[in-house]
Amino acid sequence: MSATLKTCAVNLSKICNDLRLLSSGPRAGLGEITLPPKQNGSSIMPGKINPVIPEVVTQVAFNVIGSDVTITMAAEAGQMELNAFEPVIFYNIFNGLNAMTGAVKTLVDNCVTGIIANEDRCKQLLNSSVGISTALCPHIGYKKSAEIAKKSLKTGTPVRELVLKEDLVKEKMLDKILDPYAMTDPYKRAL
Repeated sequence: MSATLKTCAVNLSKICNDLRLLSSGPRAGLGEITLPPKQNGSSIMPGKINPVIPEVVTQVAFNVIGSDVTITMAAEAGQMELNAFEPVIFYNIFNGLNAMTGAVKTLVDNCVTGIIANEDRCKQLLNSSVGISTALCPHIGYKKSAEIAKKSLKTGTPVRELVLKEDLVKEKMLDKILDPYAMTDPYKRAL
């Protein structure tokens, strides 16, 4: 039970760290999402939204992870069929369950339901991605796709623009190949 609770805490902490990174900004950082404003940034960073809810939830996760060590040691200290340390085991399990329940509710109610995708920033990152050249491999070959990717990195010219400039694929077909929804949906992959 404790190990399962710890695994949940680890996953919840990872999700919260991802939210913090994805919302980093407003100018420098990934800036792919905006978290609900729950606390203003510091005086040296006006306009910044502090990711306080993910940070609080991460702290709860740390506490639950630490409690797993206590539970492990208390279980290990039992002798034969006796375990004088059951009170600390149950105390930490029940506290962890209550804390995680509250943390998940807090995260959902005060953060997740108010997240806004920064569509323009995501489109900008997608359009400047060199990784999309992978989708070109079945159409222009690996060697040419790698060449386009390298040229894009070197010049800063988007992959799409280079493919059209070199007339490697017609624009209508390129729209299908580089469609981000088709690239991420296994049912739409087949052209």
